[in-house]
Amino acid sequence: MDFTVALAQIKPKLGCVADNCALVEAAVAKGIAEKADLIVFPELALTGYFLKDLVPEVALAVDAPELVRLKELSRKISIAVGFVEAAADYRFFNSAVYFEGGETRHLHRKVYLPTYGLFDEQRYMARGEQFRAFDTRFGRMGMLICEDMWHLSAPYILAMDGATTLLCLSSSPGRGVTEDENLGSTIAWQKLTSTTAMFLNSRVLYCNRVGYEDGVNFWGGSEAVAPSGAVVQRGKILEDDLVFTRMEEGALRRERIFSPMMRDESLSITLKELQRIDRERER
Repeated sequence: MDFTVALAQIKPKLGCVADNCALVEAAVAKGIAEKADLIVFPELALTGYFLKDLVPEVALAVDAPELVRLKELSRKISIAVGFVEAAADYRFFNSAVYFEGGETRHLHRKVYLPTYGLFDEQRYMARGEQFRAFDTRFGRMGMLICEDMWHLSAPYILAMDGATTLLCLSSSPGRGVTEDENLGSTIAWQKLTSTTAMFLNSRVLYCNRVGYEDGVNFWGGSEAVAPSGAVVQRGKILEDDLVFTRMEEGALRRERIFSPMMRDESLSITLKELQRIDRERER
């Protein structure tokens, strides 16, 4: 089915859950007013990114009042939002939850926690252990959190699990100014989202945050990418934005007919060869 998505390119405050919840709810209200069907927020939208020792203080159980409130709002608009999840065994996860129709449809825990350059996530949070597609009223979807997208196997697994729309929630800092004064991180992400969409015949909805934390700038540039790899709509660079985009089922159908990569993909060959590689590595 056709649907309208809002990419909420917000500026969360580091460690201020109440303020960020208010920011998220305000964006949800705008999305509802504009008759959007789905609103996507960035990675760790409820907490900010460079949390370090603040992680236990800002973590929320999945049944926390703040999340229950968003779950109730999902009766009017589907919601994908990032937060720090507090598990029952006192582990903390960089998680994203998808609410729809007043229910929790899916919870994804970030698998690939970067520990290079500016990043030190694995020091403070536990790793997720799976990638699973899930059913929504807009078709089958999959969720990725920032670094997950940079591992080819992650979106591939979701696509093979039937996802035709990939949601990527991101907190990508601006890095590497090029000769034409673009950010290297911006160029890299735009190549990645386009290539992923094209190879997997899938829509990619990428939502990145903006603002500064500890002197680090987040660049925004959220975008909706068609299954052909073409950009349908793109958000502002370095400014908060609410990007509305109409996603058409016809575009997905056309691309899967004329470039049937997913139809022809052989899961059995992939599994056989990966098992061979695994056996050889163990020798």
